[in-house]
Amino acid sequence: MNTNILIVEDEKNLGQTLFDYLESKGFSSKLASTYQEALAYFLKNLPDIGLIDIGLPDGSGLNLAREMRKLRPEFCVIFLSALNDPDTRVQGLEIGAEDYITKPFALKELMLRLERINGRKVNWANQSSEIQIGSLKIWFSKYEIADANGKIIPLSQKECAILDLLYKKRGEVVTRDSIIENIWGEEAFPSTRTVDNYIVKLRRWCESDPKKLLEIMSIRGAGYKLIIN
Repeated sequence: MNTNILIVEDEKNLGQTLFDYLESKGFSSKLASTYQEALAYFLKNLPDIGLIDIGLPDGSGLNLAREMRKLRPEFCVIFLSALNDPDTRVQGLEIGAEDYITKPFALKELMLRLERINGRKVNWANQSSEIQIGSLKIWFSKYEIADANGKIIPLSQKECAILDLLYKKRGEVVTRDSIIENIWGEEAFPSTRTVDNYIVKLRRWCESDPKKLLEIMSIRGAGYKLIIN
Protein backbone atom coordinates (compact mmCIF):
# COMPACT_ATOMS: atom_id res chain seq x y z
CA MET A 1 0.00 0.00 0.00
CA ASN A 2 1.50 3.31 -1.12
CA THR A 3 1.21 5.74 1.80
CA ASN A 4 1.66 9.48 1.32
CA ILE A 5 3.10 11.16 4.43
CA LEU A 6 3.21 14.89 5.10
CA ILE A 7 6.02 15.89 7.47
CA VAL A 8 5.45 19.29 9.11
CA GLU A 9 8.67 20.18 10.91
CA ASP A 10 10.50 23.52 11.08
CA GLU A 11 13.69 22.06 12.54
CA LYS A 12 15.63 21.61 9.30
CA ASN A 13 17.91 18.73 10.29
CA LEU A 14 15.16 16.67 11.88
CA GLY A 15 12.78 17.32 9.00
CA GLN A 16 15.33 16.20 6.42
CA THR A 17 16.24 13.14 8.51
CA LEU A 18 12.59 12.10 8.69
CA PHE A 19 12.10 12.70 4.96
CA ASP A 20 15.16 10.63 3.99
CA TYR A 21 14.25 7.83 6.39
CA LEU A 22 10.64 7.52 5.23
CA GLU A 23 11.65 7.64 1.56
CA SER A 24 14.15 4.83 2.23
CA LYS A 25 11.32 2.78 3.73
CA GLY A 26 9.17 3.16 0.61
CA PHE A 27 6.84 5.93 1.73
CA SER A 28 6.00 8.88 -0.50
CA SER A 29 6.85 11.95 1.59
CA LYS A 30 6.61 15.73 1.54
CA LEU A 31 8.46 18.02 3.94
CA ALA A 32 6.84 21.33 4.92
CA SER A 33 8.30 23.76 7.46
CA THR A 34 5.31 26.08 8.06
CA TYR A 35 1.58 25.90 8.80
CA GLN A 36 0.64 27.55 5.50
CA GLU A 37 2.95 25.43 3.36
CA ALA A 38 1.60 22.27 4.96
CA LEU A 39 -2.04 23.31 4.55
CA ALA A 40 -1.53 24.18 0.87
CA TYR A 41 0.02 20.77 0.20
CA PHE A 42 -2.73 19.02 2.17
CA LEU A 43 -5.51 20.68 0.16
CA LYS A 44 -3.90 19.81 -3.16
CA ASN A 45 -2.49 16.34 -2.54
CA LEU A 46 -4.65 14.74 0.19
CA PRO A 47 -1.90 12.87 2.08
CA ASP A 48 -2.76 9.84 4.22
CA ILE A 49 -0.73 10.63 7.34
CA GLY A 50 0.65 13.81 8.91
CA LEU A 51 3.69 13.93 11.18
CA ILE A 52 3.11 17.33 12.74
CA ASP A 53 5.30 19.38 15.05
CA ILE A 54 3.24 21.44 17.50
CA GLY A 55 5.47 24.53 17.60
CA LEU A 56 5.48 25.99 14.08
CA PRO A 57 6.81 29.45 13.17
CA ASP A 58 3.44 30.69 11.83
CA GLY A 59 0.93 28.86 14.01
CA SER A 60 0.10 25.92 16.21
CA GLY A 61 0.40 22.36 14.95
CA LEU A 62 -2.63 21.54 17.10
CA ASN A 63 -4.73 24.04 15.15
CA LEU A 64 -3.32 22.79 11.85
CA ALA A 65 -4.27 19.20 12.67
CA ARG A 66 -7.71 20.31 13.83
CA GLU A 67 -8.28 22.14 10.52
CA MET A 68 -7.04 19.21 8.43
CA ARG A 69 -9.15 16.64 10.28
CA LYS A 70 -12.23 18.83 9.98
CA LEU A 71 -11.77 18.72 6.21
CA ARG A 72 -10.91 15.00 6.16
CA PRO A 73 -11.89 13.05 9.31
CA GLU A 74 -9.99 9.96 8.10
CA PHE A 75 -6.69 11.90 7.93
CA CYS A 76 -4.29 10.30 10.38
CA VAL A 77 -2.11 12.52 12.61
CA ILE A 78 0.96 11.76 14.70
CA PHE A 79 2.22 14.70 16.74
CA LEU A 80 5.97 15.14 17.16
CA SER A 81 6.78 17.57 19.92
CA ALA A 82 9.42 18.63 22.42
CA LEU A 83 6.51 19.44 24.78
CA ASN A 84 5.89 16.67 27.27
CA ASP A 85 3.13 18.59 29.02
CA PRO A 86 0.20 16.28 29.91
CA ASP A 87 -2.43 18.89 29.01
CA THR A 88 -0.92 19.40 25.55
CA ARG A 89 -0.74 15.64 25.04
CA VAL A 90 -4.41 15.25 25.97
CA GLN A 91 -5.34 18.11 23.63
CA GLY A 92 -3.56 16.36 20.80
CA LEU A 93 -5.20 13.02 21.45
CA GLU A 94 -8.64 14.60 21.78
CA ILE A 95 -8.23 16.14 18.32
CA GLY A 96 -8.10 12.53 17.19
CA ALA A 97 -4.36 12.08 16.79
CA GLU A 98 -3.17 8.54 16.30
CA ASP A 99 -0.22 9.19 18.58
CA TYR A 100 1.86 11.82 20.39
CA ILE A 101 5.62 11.23 20.31
CA THR A 102 7.94 13.42 22.35
CA LYS A 103 11.35 14.45 21.05
CA PRO A 104 13.92 13.05 20.95
CA PHE A 105 12.64 9.72 19.67
CA ALA A 106 14.02 6.70 17.83
CA LEU A 107 13.15 6.34 14.16
CA LYS A 108 12.30 2.70 14.82
CA GLU A 109 9.67 3.85 17.34
CA LEU A 110 8.06 6.01 14.67
CA MET A 111 8.19 3.15 12.18
CA LEU A 112 6.29 0.88 14.58
CA ARG A 113 3.51 3.48 14.81
CA LEU A 114 3.33 3.76 11.01
CA GLU A 115 3.22 -0.02 10.59
CA ARG A 116 0.30 -0.18 13.03
CA ILE A 117 -1.59 2.47 11.05
CA ASN A 118 -0.94 0.73 7.72
CA GLY A 119 -1.97 -2.60 9.23
CA ARG A 120 -5.37 -1.18 10.09
CA LYS A 121 -5.74 0.36 6.63
CA VAL A 122 -5.02 -2.98 4.95
CA ASN A 123 -7.42 -4.76 7.29
CA TRP A 124 -10.25 -2.32 6.61
CA ALA A 125 -9.55 -2.25 2.87
CA ASN A 126 -10.21 -6.00 2.88
CA GLN A 127 -13.55 -5.40 4.62
CA SER A 128 -15.08 -3.94 1.47
CA SER A 129 -18.57 -5.27 2.12
CA GLU A 130 -21.30 -3.32 3.85
CA ILE A 131 -22.32 -4.34 7.37
CA GLN A 132 -26.00 -3.70 8.08
CA ILE A 133 -27.67 -3.98 11.47
CA GLY A 134 -31.30 -2.99 11.23
CA SER A 135 -31.32 0.40 9.53
CA LEU A 136 -27.70 1.16 10.52
CA LYS A 137 -24.80 0.57 8.13
CA ILE A 138 -21.02 0.37 8.47
CA TRP A 139 -18.30 0.62 5.81
CA PHE A 140 -14.94 0.18 7.52
CA SER A 141 -13.07 0.44 4.21
CA LYS A 142 -14.55 3.90 3.58
CA TYR A 143 -14.44 5.14 7.21
CA GLU A 144 -18.19 5.73 7.07
CA ILE A 145 -21.38 4.78 8.84
CA ALA A 146 -25.00 5.56 7.99
CA ASP A 147 -27.62 6.35 10.61
CA ALA A 148 -31.22 5.17 10.62
CA ASN A 149 -32.23 8.08 8.38
CA GLY A 150 -29.63 7.16 5.77
CA LYS A 151 -27.31 10.05 6.63
CA ILE A 152 -23.68 9.21 5.87
CA ILE A 153 -21.36 10.02 8.80
CA PRO A 154 -17.59 10.08 8.21
CA LEU A 155 -15.42 8.46 10.87
CA SER A 156 -11.93 9.35 11.96
CA GLN A 157 -9.26 6.65 12.19
CA LYS A 158 -9.78 6.48 15.94
CA GLU A 159 -13.58 6.27 15.75
CA CYS A 160 -13.33 3.58 13.09
CA ALA A 161 -10.79 1.61 15.13
CA ILE A 162 -12.91 1.77 18.31
CA LEU A 163 -16.06 0.67 16.47
CA ASP A 164 -14.10 -2.14 14.79
CA LEU A 165 -12.79 -3.34 18.16
CA LEU A 166 -16.22 -3.27 19.80
CA TYR A 167 -17.82 -4.98 16.79
CA LYS A 168 -15.25 -7.78 16.73
CA LYS A 169 -15.75 -8.31 20.47
CA ARG A 170 -19.53 -7.83 20.37
CA GLY A 171 -21.22 -9.32 23.40
CA GLU A 172 -18.03 -8.99 25.45
CA VAL A 173 -17.00 -6.30 27.91
CA VAL A 174 -14.14 -4.23 26.47
CA THR A 175 -12.38 -2.27 29.19
CA ARG A 176 -11.23 1.31 28.73
CA ASP A 177 -7.66 0.14 29.34
CA SER A 178 -8.03 -2.42 26.56
CA ILE A 179 -9.35 0.25 24.18
CA ILE A 180 -6.42 2.53 25.03
CA GLU A 181 -3.85 -0.24 24.57
CA ASN A 182 -5.32 -1.48 21.28
CA ILE A 183 -6.14 1.85 19.69
CA TRP A 184 -3.56 4.29 21.05
CA GLY A 185 -0.84 2.00 22.34
CA GLU A 186 0.25 1.80 25.94
CA GLU A 187 2.77 4.66 25.61
CA ALA A 188 0.29 7.31 24.43
CA PHE A 189 -1.44 7.89 27.79
CA PRO A 190 -4.84 9.22 26.67
CA SER A 191 -7.29 9.77 29.50
CA THR A 192 -10.42 7.68 30.02
CA ARG A 193 -12.31 10.90 29.24
CA THR A 194 -10.80 10.76 25.75
CA VAL A 195 -12.20 7.27 25.23
CA ASP A 196 -15.61 8.32 26.55
CA ASN A 197 -15.74 11.27 24.14
CA TYR A 198 -15.34 8.94 21.17
CA ILE A 199 -18.03 6.61 22.47
CA VAL A 200 -20.54 9.50 22.64
CA LYS A 201 -20.57 9.93 18.84
CA LEU A 202 -20.84 6.19 18.19
CA ARG A 203 -23.64 5.82 20.74
CA ARG A 204 -25.55 8.73 19.18
CA TRP A 205 -25.36 6.88 15.85
CA CYS A 206 -26.70 3.68 17.44
CA GLU A 207 -29.57 5.54 19.07
CA SER A 208 -30.76 6.99 15.75
CA ASP A 209 -32.44 3.61 15.15
CA PRO A 210 -35.72 3.57 17.15
CA LYS A 211 -35.66 -0.25 17.18
CA LYS A 212 -32.42 -0.15 19.22
CA LEU A 213 -31.01 -3.23 17.48
CA LEU A 214 -27.47 -2.03 18.14
CA GLU A 215 -26.45 -0.74 21.55
CA ILE A 216 -23.19 0.33 23.20
CA MET A 217 -23.69 -0.36 26.89
CA SER A 218 -21.64 1.29 29.63
CA ILE A 219 -20.35 -1.24 32.14
CA ARG A 220 -19.80 0.60 35.41
CA GLY A 221 -16.19 0.65 36.53
CA ALA A 222 -15.05 -1.34 33.50
CA GLY A 223 -15.77 -0.13 29.98
CA TYR A 224 -18.22 -0.88 27.18
CA LYS A 225 -20.08 -3.72 25.53
CA LEU A 226 -21.56 -3.68 22.03
CA ILE A 227 -24.85 -5.61 21.92
CA ILE A 228 -26.76 -6.66 18.81
CA ASN A 229 -30.37 -7.28 19.90
